[in-house]
Amino acid sequence: MGVVTSAPESVWSLAAPLLEGPVWVARDAALWFVDIKGHKVHRYDPANGDKRSWDAPAQVGFVLPAESGGFVAGLQTGLARFNPVDGSFTPLVDPEPHLPGNRLNDATVDPQGRLWLGTMDDSEAADSGAIYRLAADGTCLASSPPCSITNGPAVSPDGRTLYHIDTLGGVIFACDLGADGNLTNRREFARISNEEGYPDGPTVDAEGCLWVGLYKGSAVRRYSPAGELLEVVAFQVDAITKIAFGGPDLKTVFATTANKHLSPEEKAANPRAGDLFSFTVSVPGVAGTLIREGA
Repeated sequence: MGVVTSAPESVWSLAAPLLEGPVWVARDAALWFVDIKGHKVHRYDPANGDKRSWDAPAQVGFVLPAESGGFVAGLQTGLARFNPVDGSFTPLVDPEPHLPGNRLNDATVDPQGRLWLGTMDDSEAADSGAIYRLAADGTCLASSPPCSITNGPAVSPDGRTLYHIDTLGGVIFACDLGADGNLTNRREFARISNEEGYPDGPTVDAEGCLWVGLYKGSAVRRYSPAGELLEVVAFQVDAITKIAFGGPDLKTVFATTANKHLSPEEKAANPRAGDLFSFTVSVPGVAGTLIREGA
């Protein structure tokens, strides 16, 4: 029996080039997400429909809430502290100062409060991206083989498995995540052919199942912890970049989408492409962990 209880509907008409990084922030009961190519940070309050936006100084792949207040943002220029009160971005660390053609793309926080992030070639050609962990001393440690477009990571509810994605290769990887933050036993979790779509951002639910948005696949997929495809959620647009679970019971799913790959004529024919969508499910997500500096 499926867990999806409503069809995806647009809740914020943005027609944006590349929405990404949705995250439910419990402390202000709102969804935060970004438009990478539009250099925007967005906040959506589903309770009252309030919509707010901030300009970013560069391409921004994610904003994730920190225990100390505010957010850590992933910019093309590296990690920065984002303060929504005054809209400021304060540089923290650049994991790849030697790769100016790369940008930060996706990220997550594990149950111990450690920030994991991925980088990618902004031209989507060179195998120059990798997964990193922000270490306690403020440096970023590479934790994966290189690929062109990384997505994720996502971490299982028990904190023992980390998933990351080679988007162009169509491979979702699973790794054992040690208490020390090291990754071992990297293995193929699932493979998706380019004809079916490109696996984009991953997210886990309370049953440990992995949800993956499909770019040019018009759907979101839900996989069991064993890698079995359990459910496919069809969308009216073709590029779904990532989902996040939100609302008071974490059963409202928010999905970011994109239209940067569409021609002007295709955009006119698909006006919902690049919007924020939502649908509801019976299995909730997992409450997010705040970034703990020094974790």
